[in-house]
Amino acid sequence: MRTISHFIDGALVPGDSGRFGDVFDPNTGQVQAQVALASTEDVNRAVEAAARAFPAWSATNPQRRARVMFAFKALVEKHMDELAELLSSEHGKVVADSRGDVQRGLDVVEFACGIPHLQKGEYTEGAGPGIDVYSMRQPIGVGAGITPFNFPAMIPMWMFAVAIACGNTFVLKPSEKDPSVPVRLAELFMEAGGPPGVLNVVHGDKVAVDAILTHPEIRGVSFVGSSDIAQYVYSTGTAHGKRVQAMGGAKNHGIILPDANMDQAVKDIVGAAFGSAGERCMALPVAVPVGDRTADAFIERMSEEINNLRVGTSTDPDAHYGPVVSAAHKAKIENYIEMGVNEGADLLIDGRGLVMQGHEDGFFIGPSLFDRVEPGMKTYDEEIFGPVLQIVRAETLEEAVSYPTNHQYGNGVALFTSNGRAARAFAAKVNVGMVGINVPIPVPVSYHTFGGWKRSAFGDTNQHGPEGVRFWTKIKTVTQRWPEGDIGDQAFVIPTMG
Repeated sequence: MRTISHFIDGALVPGDSGRFGDVFDPNTGQVQAQVALASTEDVNRAVEAAARAFPAWSATNPQRRARVMFAFKALVEKHMDELAELLSSEHGKVVADSRGDVQRGLDVVEFACGIPHLQKGEYTEGAGPGIDVYSMRQPIGVGAGITPFNFPAMIPMWMFAVAIACGNTFVLKPSEKDPSVPVRLAELFMEAGGPPGVLNVVHGDKVAVDAILTHPEIRGVSFVGSSDIAQYVYSTGTAHGKRVQAMGGAKNHGIILPDANMDQAVKDIVGAAFGSAGERCMALPVAVPVGDRTADAFIERMSEEINNLRVGTSTDPDAHYGPVVSAAHKAKIENYIEMGVNEGADLLIDGRGLVMQGHEDGFFIGPSLFDRVEPGMKTYDEEIFGPVLQIVRAETLEEAVSYPTNHQYGNGVALFTSNGRAARAFAAKVNVGMVGINVPIPVPVSYHTFGGWKRSAFGDTNQHGPEGVRFWTKIKTVTQRWPEGDIGDQAFVIPTMG
């Protein structure tokens, strides 16, 4: 059986923990590989390799670092099909969706190619008599990323592309559920001219996470995952003197006003709710139609769309989505559906019990639709992370806005309307970090920044874009004067800038 190793100091390394995790094919339910789970010593070796590589890499001028990123981008594009198929084989999302996973990561790599401009400091000439002041953005040192199973290409590239372009070195701890693509990305980075030790990959569980969070050489940690773990990562990492950005869970709402283009709203929401089997932190699992007439029209059209959805294997070109990532996650989603019924919501379409002929042991689950879900229900308050769409009815726009505003999560929200005034007021008022107007999944483009509010994010800095450059660098400010002659007693006086 295939074994997936760590990637440390430019080479595949088996590790010495003696512990392994199963990697499944979600289409068949069978184990297809085993992944080495790192010991603390394995993590230490990766950090030591990164620390050794840091002085030379940080001293490499920004243009040369950018050239490596350009070459890496070209290689990832060249191997797009290979990466997408490998990703689908371990995650279960359809190949077309996996290509999108890789491409959205590449968008941030492309942004990082502009690092000579992005990392420039500021300069003030003549701040005082003969005094100039300038600042520079310097890399923080060894960085680390802890990434989830649902985007095994995109989120790692969101993290390490910006960090490495800024002159840092990096240790990536991807999900042990689908670990092959991150290793392949590290190999392609080396092929692109990245020096050994600049990008390292260690697989593992809580042992590896804790080793990263407590290692004194690691200066910054970026995390994406559930909110409880995000809070743990943030509190533990900051307690050990690290800067931390930790992105958590979500419960994104789509508010539908009576003047919305209903056909377009339904098409958008069906893809946002059920694409990638709902395993997205920016999925749209809650629809909030305003008024009963809007709700009834939405349910009628959405039911038609759901009944036309095709669930298939990840290699089925006609499938809208594939299996979920594991048997345990499938059971968790089905338990939430049962809970919703017990809580009193109306289950209009039940996706449980789906069996694919020839793939009876695969982790498949059909789309589900609930109506008359209310705040306070556990299934509404918590993140299901599966192909389940819940409808919460509202009488007014103000009531509809209150749902995402008061929810514990604040990742993304969307409004469907043809009223520009309402949209403008909504965007200004809603208490959520990312807003879409007639856009169901408002993930910002790479040169803006990604991040939620409330329990969807811990820390003060968002992912990628200018915020990413700020996170992975520290500012040094220099005040300089070149006197013409002997300064005498002036050496004992603090220079003024006036």
